[in-house]
Amino acid sequence: MSTIVFDCHEELAVALGKRPAEVAREVQLMAALRLYEFGRISSGLAARLAGMSRVEFITTCGLFGVSIFQQTPEELAVDIANACDR
Repeated sequence: MSTIVFDCHEELAVALGKRPAEVAREVQLMAALRLYEFGRISSGLAARLAGMSRVEFITTCGLFGVSIFQQTPEELAVDIANACDR
């Protein structure tokens, strides 16, 4: 496992109303959510980055409005067409 150091001013903790350790966890979660949302990492890797199980991460995606479906509308249309042809 690698360690990433994120330096920020205490004012971030004050702005978020959290302790520094809580801010670190929130930044970790937000990074995991965005990387997953952009299709850069899998849900399993995002869950590990966020420090939670995959099921917890998928549930958290819903809380933050992040879709767990990674298909483009075009890919979904092709899948639907293929399913209807059967």
